[in-house]
Amino acid sequence: MTGPPWLPAFLAALMLLIAACSAARLVISRLRRRPSEPATDILHVLMGLAMAGMLKPRLSAVPPAALLAVFGLAALWFAGQAVRMRDRQHSAEWCRAHPAPHAVECAAMCYMLWPARPGGDNHAVAMAGMSAAPAANPALALVLSLFMLGYILWTSDQLTVAWLRGSATTGKPLTTTATAAVNGAHADASAVAVIAPRVAAFSKITMAAAMAYMLIAMV
Repeated sequence: MTGPPWLPAFLAALMLLIAACSAARLVISRLRRRPSEPATDILHVLMGLAMAGMLKPRLSAVPPAALLAVFGLAALWFAGQAVRMRDRQHSAEWCRAHPAPHAVECAAMCYMLWPARPGGDNHAVAMAGMSAAPAANPALALVLSLFMLGYILWTSDQLTVAWLRGSATTGKPLTTTATAAVNGAHADASAVAVIAPRVAAFSKITMAAAMAYMLIAMV
């Protein structure tokens, strides 16, 4: 699979923008003492920087082995949080995004970075026109890309529901309703308005779309 020569640079710039927005959410949350999704924001910062380096090698400043270790540990952490969520899903204080998709995203990052291990091939998708080394397991790459596409559709649907609920609800901030819908929580009094929930949702959609494209390019 190939693409236009300008696409890698465009996607890399978009990933850096998402990383910057996520970092800004973290800073604003700390300065204004407002609730946020720190784990998700930190993950998006790391993923944005890593994916930008994979798309444009000149932007890569961290050894692939270090990135593999980071995303491998992150995958285990988010998977553990997903298991723990079963016991906390009905708690009023549990209003963060479901961690399972983030665990899959980390696993996908490890898969894309693995061909770039020391002594191996160059970055799996660092190329001009997305003509990279083929995936070691095309079927797995396809499954991961399909998961990303499903995550995009689910998040987009939840964002639409949030907008509709916010438009129909009186006396309740839209950000509160949007946060509850996008994160899979009930839009009730237990929902907590986090910083820029729509920006967070669009960041998830954009990053998942870029990851799906990079995975498909490896098939």
